[in-house]
Amino acid sequence: MHKTGKLIGVSLGPGDPSWITRRAWEVLSSSAHWAYPVREAGQTSYALEIVRRGGLPVADDATELVFPMTHDAATLAKAWGNAAKQVCEKLHSGKDVAFLVEGDASTYATFSHLSSAVGSEVPDLEVETIPGVTSFNAAAARLGQPLVKAHERFAVLPAGYDLATVERLLPEFDTLVLLKVKPLLPELIDLLQYHNLDDNCAFVERAGTDGERIVTDPEQMRSLQANYLSLLLVRNPDRRSS
Repeated sequence: MHKTGKLIGVSLGPGDPSWITRRAWEVLSSSAHWAYPVREAGQTSYALEIVRRGGLPVADDATELVFPMTHDAATLAKAWGNAAKQVCEKLHSGKDVAFLVEGDASTYATFSHLSSAVGSEVPDLEVETIPGVTSFNAAAARLGQPLVKAHERFAVLPAGYDLATVERLLPEFDTLVLLKVKPLLPELIDLLQYHNLDDNCAFVERAGTDGERIVTDPEQMRSLQANYLSLLLVRNPDRRSS
């Protein structure tokens, strides 16, 4: 009986190819078929560029999967359907499919949506998720400071939060990670200044790449033209204990 291939989420970390795990490297060096995400057809893939910088050759038949940046349900459904169809064709041929994921495949990643879409078409689908370095772990390491210490609390907020949510959570956590801060950066700095926390935050962009940028001066942060792949790490040294 013909065996269906396995779908593998290959976490690559946020940018530095030396942060790719040995298991991920092993899969990338195997006969598994590569698939990688782009926002538009023909556009550069951030995940694929991490692998290229690591020196691994990219196969000519690697599959580009288009996932548009939109909230339109119909457009997204069509994109997921097309991606699942392309992956299923490879899996049904017996090939394992390695889907390249920036950061960690289990953390706000496209891979969970892809595996769900493919799983609805392949009921007996075997899935492997290879863990990787997250952007916020990398950011803390690049800053040379702990993300969280013993008995402390930390929270991670994805894109889509609002200022009221941030303000509500500030007193509750010793470290607050705010992802994809580009749309709200000046307003966030104003909020942190109001709570006397602007000197306890750091801006990190494209961690681990040649374009990495780290800013700890809140006045500089206000005027930054931030990249989509940017975050703030906020420390609250006076958090009330419970």
